[in-house]
Amino acid sequence: MSLRTPLGRVRGLGSAKEGTAHWWAQRLTAVALVPLVLWFAVSLIVLTGADHATVAAWLRDPVAAVLMLLLILAGFHHAQLGVQVVIEDYVHSEGLKLTLVTAVRFAAVALGIGAAFSVLKIAIGG
Repeated sequence: MSLRTPLGRVRGLGSAKEGTAHWWAQRLTAVALVPLVLWFAVSLIVLTGADHATVAAWLRDPVAAVLMLLLILAGFHHAQLGVQVVIEDYVHSEGLKLTLVTAVRFAAVALGIGAAFSVLKIAIGG
């Protein structure tokens, strides 16, 4: 017989023991993406019709570079979390599910690093 309450036994622990953390991560990245996407959309509107040199100069600004890196980080992490949920909900083969979730994580990391490298290359001097 356990002396723990039913709530104490299940608090924060789903079947994978990470459901709450995943849920919070997705919500926090969504909240972070709202101002970042608005900033990016306004920036794109302002830069409409600008030549390559003007856009590169804009990205060399430290504030723009940091905000772009945050947008990339939050965007790829949020996308990875969302696709993972879809895979977990709709793929029923455990082997395929594990393979797809792993592939999505690797793709998000690889694409995120590539995008971050591109921003840093322009921002630092390239």
